[in-house]
Amino acid sequence: MMATPLHVISGAHAWRPLSTKTIRCRHFSPQRVSRVGSIALLKLTGTMGFNDISRYSTPAPYSTAAPKQQDVAAIVVGGGAAGIAVLGSLLERIGHGKIAWVDTEFKGGRINRKYREVPSNTKVGLFLAYAQATKPFLEVLENTPKPNAVTALEDLPQDSTCSLGYAGDMLKLLSDGLVKHPRVERHEGKVAEASFEPGSTEWSLKIQETKTGTLQTRKAPLVVYCTGSSPTAVQLPGASSTRPRLLDLDLALKPSDLETTISKDKAVTVGVVGASHSAILVIMNLFKLTQQTHPHLKIRWFSRSPSLKYAIYNDGWILYDNTGLKGEAARFAKEQLDGENLNKSDAGKVIRRVDCSGGVEKEKEAMKRELPECDYVVQAVGFTRDPLPSMQEILEFDHNTGGFKDTSTGKELRGLFGAGIAFPERVVDKVGNVEHAVGFFKFMKFLKRVVPEWVSKAYP
Repeated sequence: MMATPLHVISGAHAWRPLSTKTIRCRHFSPQRVSRVGSIALLKLTGTMGFNDISRYSTPAPYSTAAPKQQDVAAIVVGGGAAGIAVLGSLLERIGHGKIAWVDTEFKGGRINRKYREVPSNTKVGLFLAYAQATKPFLEVLENTPKPNAVTALEDLPQDSTCSLGYAGDMLKLLSDGLVKHPRVERHEGKVAEASFEPGSTEWSLKIQETKTGTLQTRKAPLVVYCTGSSPTAVQLPGASSTRPRLLDLDLALKPSDLETTISKDKAVTVGVVGASHSAILVIMNLFKLTQQTHPHLKIRWFSRSPSLKYAIYNDGWILYDNTGLKGEAARFAKEQLDGENLNKSDAGKVIRRVDCSGGVEKEKEAMKRELPECDYVVQAVGFTRDPLPSMQEILEFDHNTGGFKDTSTGKELRGLFGAGIAFPERVVDKVGNVEHAVGFFKFMKFLKRVVPEWVSKAYP
């Protein structure tokens, strides 16, 4: 499996400019765009065959004080679904020493912070499979008073979906328990710099602590980046600095905030760019407002195709598992939006599709013509990998092994790995479709396969 440069991860539903340039940077790399299927972060998908793994036994300024140095067994950067899964897996696999865990909040990551009101498109049973997949997780559950976030999931129909608030509560429960683990060293802050000295067997990370602004150095032979991604925003043709106003995707995915942001008393037009899972959820949220509290609201949907892609459930596997619409979004799209249905549906009374097909020039023309008439625009065009720590190497990720190499030398970077939405596994389905596996349970399945190899490389 060939490695992929960090900017090239994309999904079938991501809105991608038809002509792009790669920006290479030896330090922070927010310019490297990783569009993992628009809101693939929310596509917590997978089949129900999980029994094989479900029961495994704003920072303060820099301080001028010299950073404290200390060796640990491993370092995990990130506290979301992937970071929690990596920490549990490493605690289970490495039987010695402390593991440093770095995050800005330790509250369950972006899912719990931003997407609690979003309907999941995975079944409840898979959330529970994730929560029970490592021994450290099971120890946390055993020591947590009931009822709790996991028992709340157990009380739901296992073959049904739920709001991501349930999943966020579960992540927070696991995070709260893991930071109390005697072998976990908690660092609330960010990794400012990572380096690997020639001839060394360890990575050296400088961690800026949020509360004090001090730098602490931790060294370890194994480092895992679970640094996450954020919604992508691109320059749209026809948009000025003042009109339409950018409506943040995270806000548009939270109905309680969306309702109070848009005026109820005057005519407002919101443009939605994209045809991904996130785009359909945003359109669904806006449509519900038109039926309940915002009678003057209109929607313009900028899409390159009138037809949408759906996950297709087969015997034991799912076609378009990571790129097809699922759950509530799929039901809404089929009934209200897809093809000719839009012309005769209730949604069609308030939504007008803007045809952006036909290539880059026709797309530009459509946007220049229609965007200025919108008061707001939501870009549901994918996710961009969050900035990585400053480092000398130019990273290239291997979606099969979870490792990195330095593109300037072509050499594998020993002991450095990645996981999660920023660094997903590449999978191939039974008919040859290549996708990136994003979702709680998919992260865990990937880690069950690769973590033993990571540890053996770090501790030969």
